[in-house]
Amino acid sequence: MQIVLSGLATGAIYGLVAMAFAIAFYVTRVINFAQGQLLMVAVMVTAALSRAGWPTGVAIVAGLVAAVVFGALIYLLAVRPVLAFDRFSFAWLVSTLGVATILEAGAALIWGPTSRGFPTMLNGRPVHLLGAVISLQQVLAIAAGVVAVAAFELFRRRTLFGKLGMAIAADPEMASAIGANTQAVAVAAFALAGLLAGVAGVLVGPITFANPYIGSTFGINGFVALMIGGIERPAGAMAGGLLLGVLSQLANTEINSQASDWFPFVIVVVVLLLRPSGLFSGARWPRLRLARPS
Repeated sequence: MQIVLSGLATGAIYGLVAMAFAIAFYVTRVINFAQGQLLMVAVMVTAALSRAGWPTGVAIVAGLVAAVVFGALIYLLAVRPVLAFDRFSFAWLVSTLGVATILEAGAALIWGPTSRGFPTMLNGRPVHLLGAVISLQQVLAIAAGVVAVAAFELFRRRTLFGKLGMAIAADPEMASAIGANTQAVAVAAFALAGLLAGVAGVLVGPITFANPYIGSTFGINGFVALMIGGIERPAGAMAGGLLLGVLSQLANTEINSQASDWFPFVIVVVVLLLRPSGLFSGARWPRLRLARPS
């Protein structure tokens, strides 16, 4: 039980980053390889403002806003231009990797390459459950993962903007032909992905340390979780993150403390060999049914 609960807490962080990957891909068919660096932006901005004397809550909000803004800017400056030049090329892979490198190097230049403390969010006694002990911060991480999946599904199915996103994901050319603002939806998708990455950052910050290179670690694990869960479904991406967290924790316990550095790649290779679409891919996103004219 201790392994499961600790793994779920870590896996929820991976799952949030994986969901961020999946949401951006859902609308644009682009994988933003700077997603982990958006997590880092939220962590570093929050830690810097807290150290400067800002209230913790205000610093966290500012960190999340920074992740959202940078998420939107990545689409506008690094993705949209290359898609406009050639929609079917993979130039976005190079451009988003370039942005990741720039953000990481910029953060190291501004705040230095060393680690610094992150403000504590929750203080209190740990929770005892079936013989296991889990901190309130870990409980919050698991709860955030569940809320993120439920909120996204409600938004996707119950709001006009969410249904517009479904239409664009199903057939972007047709959606554009009927007047849908595909660019606005794409910007919103990247901004939402930035928010999820930022939430993952402020959840993991108190458990780890704030440093400019934290985004690479969680970005890689989030991408692995995405491959395990399935790139077509954000909810499946979260499930992949939870599974990855539990299996990595099990490997750390049963093999050695460094197993989590390589074991996720063993998992993803096995999954891709057995089910290339992901364990939780399921059916493709449902297409909108448009009423026929009478």
